[in-house]
Amino acid sequence: MLDGLKIIEIEGLGPAPFAGMMLADLGAEVTVIHRKGKADSITAEASLLDRGKRSIALNLKDPADLGIARALIAASDGVIEGFRPGVMERLGLGPEQCHANNPKLVFGRMTGWGQSGPRAQHAGHDLNYIATSGALYYAGLPNDAPVTPATLLGDIGGGALYLVAGMLAGIIKATRTGKGCVVDAAIVDGSAHMMNLLMALGQGGGLSDKRGASLLDGPHWSRSYMCACGGHIAVQALEPQFYQLLLQALDLQSDPSMAAQHDARQWAAQTARLATIFLEKSRAEWASHFEGSDACVAVVLSPMEAAQEPHMKARGVWDVKNGHLQASAAPRFDGKVAPLKDAPARDADRAEILAQLSL
Repeated sequence: MLDGLKIIEIEGLGPAPFAGMMLADLGAEVTVIHRKGKADSITAEASLLDRGKRSIALNLKDPADLGIARALIAASDGVIEGFRPGVMERLGLGPEQCHANNPKLVFGRMTGWGQSGPRAQHAGHDLNYIATSGALYYAGLPNDAPVTPATLLGDIGGGALYLVAGMLAGIIKATRTGKGCVVDAAIVDGSAHMMNLLMALGQGGGLSDKRGASLLDGPHWSRSYMCACGGHIAVQALEPQFYQLLLQALDLQSDPSMAAQHDARQWAAQTARLATIFLEKSRAEWASHFEGSDACVAVVLSPMEAAQEPHMKARGVWDVKNGHLQASAAPRFDGKVAPLKDAPARDADRAEILAQLSL
């Protein structure tokens, strides 16, 4: 889909390389500038984010290597960096400096706090950003502290995916006008923006300012339950017809204590009732029990288990390459899944890159 698009990625952590990986998955030519002298990634999981990219190792404080970086950026459609504000400028690779040589360049900046504001120069991590943005607030049960979600809600959801969307929007405009832009992708911005789905519930009275009391985080029909084996099962029978199917599957359709789906005063007792029932069988037994049902019930799987789940396996969502499990490219186009690509060794493409630059 992005064949012919050239992106330069300055080596970083987390959301920036993930954004580069996603663009590479979509067909862009992504060249990552790795730090010269740094050892190869310690784990295969870390190098997975370099899949489908080209690599050249440079010391951006060395004038000769800096010249190579500038030449690469001048010949590209976009650049991705994830440093604190001002670092790229001090290296001589800031937006103004790069746009002087490449006016159509889309300059993607990935940070937690953003390029401006009182915290712009502060350190932080995924959990800090989503705590500040409001996105962490509903991640927990009533009267309990919010749980720490996997580093997806902030770094990836509110960060990398917004950077990709911003880069593509900027490139579309640059193609039309010949003028690039700076994309300020801040995790606090993106994770707050994702909250608009929940904020929309508030317009209909479905969102409470109290954790565990809203339409999707409080009811007995919207949570996970432990099974007899210690595994878990996830239930989210939102619409009334699905709730009725849930009650029928659990032989509760005639139980008056379970009839009121949306009476928040009864949710605690109804939750306790379902918790007791789900403890009666193992996760596998419940999976079999709900097979083919529209009751909106699913077992909670680990990634390794998900790779073997029939639906996931049929769609090829998970795959193994070089002995390591990883998720395939998404989304799909014309029903096809892009093949998994290898991650390059650091500096593996130096000769080819320098030849293309005539250096």
